[in-house]
Amino acid sequence: MRHRIVAALASLLIVLSPAAVARAAEDPLLERLTAIPGLTVVSQTQGTGYRFFVMTYRQPADHRHPGQGSFEQRLTLLHRSSDGPVVLFTNGYGLAANPRPSQTEPAALLNANQVSVEHRFFTPSRPSPADWSDLTIWQEATDEHRIVTAFKTVYDGNWIQTGGSKGGMTSVYHRRFYPHDVDGVVAYVAPNDAVNPADTAYDRFFDKVGTASCRTALDDVQAEALRRRDRLVARLEADAAENGWTFTRTIGTADRSFEMTVLDSVWAFWQYSLEADCATVPTAATATDEQLYGWIDSVAGWSFYTDQALEYYWPYYYQAATQLGWPSLRFEHLRGLRDYPGLYTANSSLPVELRRPHNPLPMIDVDLWVRTAAQRMLFIYGENDPWGAERFAPSRRDSALYVAPGANHGANIARLAPDDAAEATAMLRRWAGVPATAATAQLAAPLPIDDMLPDRHRLTAAK
Repeated sequence: MRHRIVAALASLLIVLSPAAVARAAEDPLLERLTAIPGLTVVSQTQGTGYRFFVMTYRQPADHRHPGQGSFEQRLTLLHRSSDGPVVLFTNGYGLAANPRPSQTEPAALLNANQVSVEHRFFTPSRPSPADWSDLTIWQEATDEHRIVTAFKTVYDGNWIQTGGSKGGMTSVYHRRFYPHDVDGVVAYVAPNDAVNPADTAYDRFFDKVGTASCRTALDDVQAEALRRRDRLVARLEADAAENGWTFTRTIGTADRSFEMTVLDSVWAFWQYSLEADCATVPTAATATDEQLYGWIDSVAGWSFYTDQALEYYWPYYYQAATQLGWPSLRFEHLRGLRDYPGLYTANSSLPVELRRPHNPLPMIDVDLWVRTAAQRMLFIYGENDPWGAERFAPSRRDSALYVAPGANHGANIARLAPDDAAEATAMLRRWAGVPATAATAQLAAPLPIDDMLPDRHRLTAAK
């Protein structure tokens, strides 16, 4: 092992100063990291009880043809101990522009190290030039397989993979293709659109979620907004002019963006809000234009379906269009009010050159595998989260599913009923090989918990 590390360090002399090489030689962790071929340490931070590294890892653009181009995939490492477990956090989207130390719920419960990975094609982790046909669930799973293999030269403990929403889906796909990479998976609020056109589960969800009065108020706001289309679109156009928003690259026009945002408003309400927030829904019949426009902005964001905001999400919409699928709703209460009946699709949010037909086979395969063959998989869902209307169904092979009462898309183990939370935590610790007493050891300066979810409001505000 020692001679391989020295050889790897020697190969880096052209990019590391003599002082940096000397520091690496005196730092066993840094020495082992810099010995990983293709790994570059961009920065590191020393905290109380941890070290935090921002890194890049060279990946083939196409794992089937590894000699035909590569890209640098961003990742971070939260290091606590060389002999502790490791949590692989696949968020399904991009890392923050300037990553800061934080931990997922499994990392906190296990007092674990954590490797966080930016999904391929979210910038800057994108090949140039980009062949978008290389953006598949298998290609990303193979990215993660190579990362786990590389970091197992540094860490000897058990591995747990986790992620929320699309990140939860990503963790499932990795497990499907490389079932021996990690010792267990905790997938939070992960949608499972096994058969893309068969989306009646979403309509049934919206027929039952919350109270009847809240459902009626939300439906009425949507309908009333569409009835006031001319006046409200004029407001959106004025906001677009003031903020530099455009629509022609993706959604098409301000009118199409308006309709998409209105259609999305009830979904966004239940995704981000709680039943107690039903009191904030305006009374459609008496609300002013300003009240309707402002409320929809607060829950869905008029800036979201613009060229500027959607560009960040192109990799997601491309994957949804080609493999993942997307929710299709009937919107029966809006009959006669919609001008674009085919608008609510993944392709509508992509530029024309990235629009693709859907391939149903990958999701059918993953769904069947999870139901019948997958082992050590824990699924967490929120009772009032629309993304959980179509859920994964775990096998009976040391796997489980729990639902957090009244929770939205931010459901986690802490929000489960106490008995369920205890069972889920015990299962996680058993997979990780961590006794409860060791896992509950507190750091002198605890790190913030990452909810693992992208915030469409925060992201669009930053554009």
